Amino acid sequence: MEKQIESLISEVKKKGTKFIIVTGGVCSSIGKGVLTSSIGTLLKNSGYSASVVKWDPYLNVDPGTISPLVHGEVFVTDDGAETDLDLGHYERILGTHLSRISSVSSGQIYKEIIDGEREGKFLGRDIQLVPHVVDAIKKRLLRFALLTKADFVLVEIGGTVGDMEGEIFLESVRQFRMQFPSNRLMHCHLSLVPYLEWANEIKTKPTQHSIALLKRYGLDANCLFLRTDKKVNDKTINKLSTMCGVDKELIFQAQTSSPIYKLFTDLQKQGLNEKIQKYFGIKKWKKSNLSEWKKLISLIEKKKSEIKVGLIAKYVGQNDPYISVIEAIKSASHDCNRDPKITIIEAEKLTSKNVDSELKSLDAIVMPGGFDSRGIEGKILAVKYARENKIPFLGLCLGMQMMLAEFARSVLKLKGANSTEFDKKTKYPVISLIEEQKNVKDKGGSMRLGAYPCTIKTGSKSYAAYKKKLVMERHRHRYEFNNKFKKQFEAAGILFSGIYKEKDLVEISEYTKHPFMIGVQFHPEFLSTPLKPHPLFKALIKAGISKE
Repeated sequence: MEKQIESLISEVKKKGTKFIIVTGGVCSSIGKGVLTSSIGTLLKNSGYSASVVKWDPYLNVDPGTISPLVHGEVFVTDDGAETDLDLGHYERILGTHLSRISSVSSGQIYKEIIDGEREGKFLGRDIQLVPHVVDAIKKRLLRFALLTKADFVLVEIGGTVGDMEGEIFLESVRQFRMQFPSNRLMHCHLSLVPYLEWANEIKTKPTQHSIALLKRYGLDANCLFLRTDKKVNDKTINKLSTMCGVDKELIFQAQTSSPIYKLFTDLQKQGLNEKIQKYFGIKKWKKSNLSEWKKLISLIEKKKSEIKVGLIAKYVGQNDPYISVIEAIKSASHDCNRDPKITIIEAEKLTSKNVDSELKSLDAIVMPGGFDSRGIEGKILAVKYARENKIPFLGLCLGMQMMLAEFARSVLKLKGANSTEFDKKTKYPVISLIEEQKNVKDKGGSMRLGAYPCTIKTGSKSYAAYKKKLVMERHRHRYEFNNKFKKQFEAAGILFSGIYKEKDLVEISEYTKHPFMIGVQFHPEFLSTPLKPHPLFKALIKAGISKE
């Protein structure tokens, strides 16, 4: 292993790759993913290539089996990796497509080591955190750098400095620093700087403690980012510079911004882009061109009419279970010159008595994906209301399945029609388990995952949105429309406008007797970006505007 590491380090040094490590202090959820994306945006818009990897300390192999209420949205890449929601931030903001090598968890690393031990790769040796686990982490990062060939590799370490489970990643960074010249690796630390309203003071002590913790791990932050709601004065920055041992020229403020894209321009004004290049010894500095982002910020801040969009949710909590869907709605709304007013409607609480009062004021409805039977009948009520009242509707994955189940019950009169996921004994299994899934026992990473081709019928609403016949879209599911019922649906007005031809699977369904009622088996939200909203979301918002 040691010779492999030395060989990889030598190759990476020759390539001239530069590394930026991002850690967080004081508490979680302070925006490490957004900061990492912001740094990448400044570099990318200066003409450099940048790629990102997330190191997550949890012992799950990936977030695929974790509830969205616990860990947030599960983001899916083209190659079928179930990843942390921060990869969604990276892709949306950097406008790039990442792969499974951008998502590394402790669980993956330990599984790799244990599998290797069982295969006999460590015969005669006892396996230890140092060097074996640390070397496995370093080896992944070095290979990532060689595969991506990026000028800058950004690494975000999940969790908070001080978390026991994250220590092995910090040790990997410490050793990595020793093996690379100082101007080839920059350590950026994001720390919460709270404002105590009752004392009318900004407090630096939590950040001092966070930096002290880093030093205990043998790490010195080169760059300090202050996560704050209020502007920090020069006196406070000088104090932090002295107490934390960070050059005051490399202390930046990451103020709460709305929209969050203002962080890019705020950091640009603070000279972050130039100072990063200076740190890495780049003599001919490049300016970052943020003109597209500035136009978007102006568009968002411009006073516009509202569009009311209802999100029929299974998961209602504080951990961003639908962040990609919400961002896709926002991006499409802004692009259509509307201010999005998104209302989260808990499917489980919808009844025949309150569905009218909950949905009647909406201009459009989005029904996202999910698992298990909770809230399913509420979703079907919402579909029926949208269908009967001509409210523009977009169903995503489970949302399409519920659209077709409701149609089967109400229009085709197939009483009790359902998905076999929720009712294995249903007489009318209009949604059923994919054939290839019937013998699958492991739950992790075993669904239909990743990007698949979808052929779209000309003349359909979907074709009008995409303006092309073939698209690639990302999937995450086990159940599909049952083709045995296809002719019945088509005779009653359902157009199956998108098909995965290789397996003859329904990808897109449209109700032709409705102004805009489309269900898709995939997750278009994963391919929507602020600068390039997804065509289906744009089509939904346009239909909502037409309804006004």
